[in-house]
Amino acid sequence: MSSPVSPDQKGGQTPKTFMPRIFSGIQPSGGLTLGNYLGALKRFVEKQDEGIETIYCMVDMHAITTWQEPAKLRQQTREGAAAFIAAGIDPKRSILFNQSQVGAHAELGWIFNCVARMGWMGRMTQWKDKTAGKNAEAASLGLFAYPSLMAADILLYHATMVPVGEDQKQHLELTRDIAIKFNNDYGVDFFPVVEPLIEGAATRVMSLRDGTKKMSKSDPSDQSRINLTDDADTIAAKIRKAKTDPAPLPDTAEGLKDRPEARNLVNIYAALAGHTVDQVIRDFAGAQFGTFKPALADLAVAKLSPITSEMNRLMADPAEIDRILGDGADRADAIARPILEQVYDITGMIRSRRK
Repeated sequence: MSSPVSPDQKGGQTPKTFMPRIFSGIQPSGGLTLGNYLGALKRFVEKQDEGIETIYCMVDMHAITTWQEPAKLRQQTREGAAAFIAAGIDPKRSILFNQSQVGAHAELGWIFNCVARMGWMGRMTQWKDKTAGKNAEAASLGLFAYPSLMAADILLYHATMVPVGEDQKQHLELTRDIAIKFNNDYGVDFFPVVEPLIEGAATRVMSLRDGTKKMSKSDPSDQSRINLTDDADTIAAKIRKAKTDPAPLPDTAEGLKDRPEARNLVNIYAALAGHTVDQVIRDFAGAQFGTFKPALADLAVAKLSPITSEMNRLMADPAEIDRILGDGADRADAIARPILEQVYDITGMIRSRRK
């Protein structure tokens, strides 16, 4: 995908400085997993504690790009919010809400549909993956335009940074292209060119049954993942049964190169413990998995059981979760609406400023 030239590159004008702000969202289309915790939630909490403004969203509008049973979607949206809070997101320090409560997402999404190009969307790897071997013409228009709405989610808040996994990098590159093209088309320096935040030992947690595939809530095998709702015994049992190879752990991290299952378990341990992979290897060099797996299971239970317990407590009071999401939506809208109004002005829309 070719990127347009930004206005500051064209005319030599000084680029606008944007306040540091982080935005990220999780789709409530199934129970959250260890992969979501290590690849997203754990880092979200760390970013909240760095003093940067943080906005986190349950992207329920993205979820319906494929059909969702309504009652289940509501349940999963609340469960996702409960997981955020249980993992350490403070709704008073961060903004936590569900996407559909802030109509500006859909409004800016439409404008970006008119900025983005069909060719850009057609080259999205996730679109190709989700329609591979299927009748692409039967897929929803929303699924095709998903990355454009994702760009709106981010740029609606003038976010400057987005924590993403490797699988979302292409969508974030599209967000950058849409921002640059909008700025270029209208001769403004209005939207920031957002930067990805990809860091940590286990930003891409793999399946416990196949170390070459991402851990996924949609995998048919529940043994492939650790769910944040799993109890201690279930977590330990899944780790004991995780696929490995017969060799002991190597003396150096390089020795994990062609051992995807071993590398995955070491990465998980490192991320849960807050250690580097090299540190884990030094501690367990030469150990068989009969020794390493129980240590990993104990660590996983210690880290995840408090989250599961707090999620259960929160889910017992859905009205309180709804109140938190509503409050977050009001705070999100207070940021988003003025930015959207400026977009309407830039694009030539007549606005009567109705109350």
